[in-house]
Amino acid sequence: MEKSKEIDAILFSELTLALGCTEPACAALSGARLRDELGLMPAKAHVNVSRDMMKNAMGVSIPNSSLSGISAAVALGLSTGESQRGLSVLSALDDEKRMKASGIEIELELVEDVPSLFIEVEAEAGGHTASVAIENEHDRFSRIIKDGVRIEGNSSFFSECESSIENDLLDSLTLKDVVEYAESLSPEVKELLKNAYRTNLEISYAGLEEDWGLAVGRTMFPMVRKIESVDDAMRKAAALAASGSDARMSGSCRPVVINSGSGNQGITVTVPVALVAEYLKCGDEKLISALAISELVGLILTNKKARLSALCGAFTASIATASSWVYLLGGGLKEMDAAINNMIANLTGIICDGAKKTCALKIYSSLIAASVSVHLALKGMSASKESGIVGSDSLESIKYLSQLSHEGMEETDKTILKIMIEKSSNNS
Repeated sequence: MEKSKEIDAILFSELTLALGCTEPACAALSGARLRDELGLMPAKAHVNVSRDMMKNAMGVSIPNSSLSGISAAVALGLSTGESQRGLSVLSALDDEKRMKASGIEIELELVEDVPSLFIEVEAEAGGHTASVAIENEHDRFSRIIKDGVRIEGNSSFFSECESSIENDLLDSLTLKDVVEYAESLSPEVKELLKNAYRTNLEISYAGLEEDWGLAVGRTMFPMVRKIESVDDAMRKAAALAASGSDARMSGSCRPVVINSGSGNQGITVTVPVALVAEYLKCGDEKLISALAISELVGLILTNKKARLSALCGAFTASIATASSWVYLLGGGLKEMDAAINNMIANLTGIICDGAKKTCALKIYSSLIAASVSVHLALKGMSASKESGIVGSDSLESIKYLSQLSHEGMEETDKTILKIMIEKSSNNS
């Protein structure tokens, strides 16, 4: 299809490996890049951070450590360097680096009027000063300055123009475009998608081996003793995806392949698709096409609502999974459209109150809701435009969902962080 090469590039850019929750990983990456520019570990650093970055790092465990929070993640990155590892930079931690990180003084400042995904780290060492900023995407360095000189042209730098082109393309795609693309994939993209679901299945099955976090997946997975129907497969799939989240939110050192900068979303758009395809015996080609649909619909939805917001990413990722389930079950564009409308009619409003161990609950609940939406859609049932924020079709519904996320939930987001900070202060 037209623009297939551009879509390929987006998938290769987005479907990357990350260790642990991506907000702490992003913070650690910013610290690591600053350390690499300075050539020395600074004694202290100043960190400017957006509301949503702070919110999403407060309650989640950092891999290879017993810590949580933006300040800890930046300090660990500063002690490590090795920013070429990208969002897997925390894999370089050892006892010596953890000890050095504990001695770095971090001054943290919450800043307004910046993108929802924003972090800037400034420090000096060895007679040099440097600052780095990441915004809009977890590994997109928007600014790197050393001794007053802006550095560009490196492998981690992306211009605002490139980001805008990417966003415009995602904005323009329809469900028909997505399906056409998914059914004519290049061998390279097929391999990328295979690696994504295999990697995410590994952490999901590993999450069943012990009680990570609330053990949502480990508790619910055995509830379906034998898969005798597609509904059984969907329920099993929801539990397995929750298991992956249980593990990574509790500090597992297994990597995930992310979607929209999120490991939880990466798991949600791959693991349930793979399990249902396995039950249906669809074959590799159908599975890979279904994965392309879920990955792309997930990216399109995130592009509409922003990567970090008050609207839960597990919900939007589950909408993407619902689209793929419809495809696997033989439904067409009309049924996909209906499934999306049903999801938006049902769970819109589920909030993101930070990345944490209970994200697995939201993944499980959202995927169970996705199964209901799919069953209704395949029977020809769709929420209509008379229903709340639902539009006449999925594109209009997504437009209203985006409007709600950007306009209606701004104060909600502020209130969520206010509550979280008050709780943190009371517990300290």
